[in-house]
Amino acid sequence: MTGKRRITVDDAYSLETPDDSVRLYADWADSYDTDFVSEQGYIYHQNVADLLVRKRADINGAVLDVGCGTGVVGVALQHGGFSVIDGIDISAQMLDKAKEKAGSDGIAVYRSLIQADLTKPLDIPNNQYAALISAGTFTHGHVGPEALDELWRVAAPGAVCVIGINAAHYESAGFGEKLAADAANGRITSPETVEVTIYSAAAGSSDHADDKASVVITQIV
Repeated sequence: MTGKRRITVDDAYSLETPDDSVRLYADWADSYDTDFVSEQGYIYHQNVADLLVRKRADINGAVLDVGCGTGVVGVALQHGGFSVIDGIDISAQMLDKAKEKAGSDGIAVYRSLIQADLTKPLDIPNNQYAALISAGTFTHGHVGPEALDELWRVAAPGAVCVIGINAAHYESAGFGEKLAADAANGRITSPETVEVTIYSAAAGSSDHADDKASVVITQIV
């Protein structure tokens, strides 16, 4: 009898619909932290979290982890000193894993976890969050720039936004144009873009070992 085929990042990049995402991550949730984060040298979450941690003195309120998955970004934020973090994701199974995440003191990483499709209107009131963070959601087969309008809506004026976007997806999906338009229209400040690596040197033989992300840093006006 053969074992179950291991899910890879190529499977994730080839998704076409939100329903595809639901099915894939239902199957991947149990092994995601070990098979992908640990064994593939995935460090994207930490690199993006570090950028928000540097802004912690400017943030007074809750953080929304957009596409939180199993909660690895939330763990990094908690280690960095954040204590009020909500997570949102399309996958109930990934959210179940995020719910299990807790610090050494036993305090849960997430205050609240929300299951939602980021490509649709969110059932969240306006101006709720002092910061937004995302790593791994704005990428091939997942979410494009059309989701940003709802994120800007749920963030409060002055909110710090650190949004990681796969570098190739940033170019092909038109994120630059969307961000420039939003800045010109006074929705956000002129964005800064920082390039980070997605995988560590340990991922050397992977087809995606050299993948990069463009991390957008901006504030809600």
